[in-house]
Amino acid sequence: MRNRMTAAAATLALITSCNMENPLLTESQCPYGAPQFDKIRHEHYLPAFKAGIEEAKAEIDAIVANPEAPDFENTIEALEYSGRTLDRVSGIFYNLMEAETDEQMQAIAEEVSPLMTEYSMYVSLNKPLFERVKAVYEKRDSLDLAQDQKQLLEDTYKSFARNGANLSDEDKAVYSKYAEELSLATLQFSKNVLAATNAYTLHITDSADLAGLPGYVVDMAALAAKEKGMDGWVITLDYPSFGPFMKYSDVRDLRKEVYMAYMTRSVGGEYDNTGIVRKIVDLRIKMSSLLGYGTYADYALENKMAKNAATVNSFLNELLVPSLPFAKKEVAEILEYAKTHGFEGDRLESWDFSYWSEKYKEAEYALNDELLKPYFRLEDCIDAVFDLAGRLYGLTFTEISGVPVYHKDVKVYDVKDENGRHMALFYADFFPRPGKSGGAWMTAFREQSICNGVEERPFISIVTNFTKPTENAPSLLTHGEFTTFLHEFGHSLHGILAEGRYSSLTGTSVPRDFVELPSQIMENWAYEPEYLDTFAKDYRTGEVIPDSLITKIVASKNFLAGYSQVRQLQYGIMDMAWHTLKALPDDSTVDFEKKTMAPVDVMPPVSGTAFSPTFSHIFAGGYAAGYYSYKWAEVLEADAFSLFKEKGIFNKEVAASFRDNILSKGSTEDVAVLYKRFRGHNPQPEALMEKLGLVKK
Repeated sequence: MRNRMTAAAATLALITSCNMENPLLTESQCPYGAPQFDKIRHEHYLPAFKAGIEEAKAEIDAIVANPEAPDFENTIEALEYSGRTLDRVSGIFYNLMEAETDEQMQAIAEEVSPLMTEYSMYVSLNKPLFERVKAVYEKRDSLDLAQDQKQLLEDTYKSFARNGANLSDEDKAVYSKYAEELSLATLQFSKNVLAATNAYTLHITDSADLAGLPGYVVDMAALAAKEKGMDGWVITLDYPSFGPFMKYSDVRDLRKEVYMAYMTRSVGGEYDNTGIVRKIVDLRIKMSSLLGYGTYADYALENKMAKNAATVNSFLNELLVPSLPFAKKEVAEILEYAKTHGFEGDRLESWDFSYWSEKYKEAEYALNDELLKPYFRLEDCIDAVFDLAGRLYGLTFTEISGVPVYHKDVKVYDVKDENGRHMALFYADFFPRPGKSGGAWMTAFREQSICNGVEERPFISIVTNFTKPTENAPSLLTHGEFTTFLHEFGHSLHGILAEGRYSSLTGTSVPRDFVELPSQIMENWAYEPEYLDTFAKDYRTGEVIPDSLITKIVASKNFLAGYSQVRQLQYGIMDMAWHTLKALPDDSTVDFEKKTMAPVDVMPPVSGTAFSPTFSHIFAGGYAAGYYSYKWAEVLEADAFSLFKEKGIFNKEVAASFRDNILSKGSTEDVAVLYKRFRGHNPQPEALMEKLGLVKK
């Protein structure tokens, strides 16, 4: 034991001495120990990963070599606290891979991927380590453990079992090979989506082709052209450009061109993902089979609220059946409206639906993005979102300038509670750029934890792709973008308000079908007049948003509710179709998707298109066999928000209960128990259908 510990100590000393100048490995002098983004360079990442892995392995070796009998502290807790340097490096690198990447970063990721996979296998397939974990687990009933310790022990043992610890040595080698291949395949999938998105531009030089586009879309297109050194206007496949173009362009041929480019981004060509989809699915089938599961969905759902594929499929169907008639009726209404307003044809194509539904919405509710955007200046929305966190949870957000950022657009805020306690650093990155993935998300550079009696508060980040300021106007959000802001901020609150000892159990470290509850419940405030009245002012005049507009926002809340619900359910159905396979189908990726979607399509299929090759949530993110969780969480949030509606949307008692039972608890207890403790009963699915107005009268 003495020799092994000496070797481990020597390894750590060597790592430290060799990397004194690496800002990823040296102690940060920034406020609260924030990442030293101003000093981090590409060449620092690979040495930092290698050093972090060596340090983590030495810590694992020390646990294994401990001559004392395994107990909770020297095995389970020691394992939880191992690899903190590696966690820090990973937390920075992989987040920037999504928010600020380039070809060099992607090359580093490809080199790091097998190293990380090998380290993961070094832990999860470590027989003597697992024997120590198992020894503690088998005497769990006789241990005097706190609730969070019981949960950590349970999760640790299951994690080993679910990652191959019980496999034979031969099967462990095969499992490791599959894991490495899967890691590289998902990385390539993500790389292709980003490259394909950036590869396309619609270059407009004739102003007649701008017909129908609002001023802010034209300004944004002009700015995009200027940034690319081109004249005229440029439309890209980034959603702030693509979405409004599809919604407003009067030029049908161009709408079709842009739609086809978007829906075939990684179907064939240089950035083809159709084969990679099949490879990822095949590897997941093989890995789950090796572990003794019938399908990958059986494996993935075991530790979720839903527990199994049968429950998920039943849940999706329970929402789909009553929603389909509403969706089909809505599509028919849009078609009828289009026909009476100049559309020639018997059916709407996918590149028509957004355009004509927006026209119908304007006619029905006298409401559109152009009308609302002046009331949602980004700076005002930021203040409003922070104010809501203050009214509900007593938080304050103060922008600080002494913390380095990874891009000039990023802002940093010091978050404190009502007693002045530092809760988190909050990074906000709002605007699109070439090295940034599309969409919006929340993440963390560091999770909350307490180690050796010292608490580390989290570094939380929100990343979006909102419309950039132009030469003629500030950044103005659509109401939908403001709702997205609230959604991601809900995730952020889950991280900011985390309380606990173990980062694997705090903040957003909860089952996938529970993690969207804190985010989706926040969206409700976007439709509350009592809240909108507090901040929505015309940035040009200072005029408070008229009651008539708020009434229209609320009235239009469930516009296309059936169609939108079916679209979300289709993604969940496609996800489950891929991940309940026991073998790859003979059909191509495109054909398999087409067959799966045929019974639930409400729009005519478009030949050659597919969304699976860009479905990053399930093929490059953490939502494989888990996309249903968005709808699952919608049921939770509809039921939960009804308590705010009953008691008051700013009610501090309800907010305190939500904070104490949901936001601060993470997964230190069974989340179903936590939810019931907050709400007083199990979630009620009818709450969602009633909220969406999808109930037969």
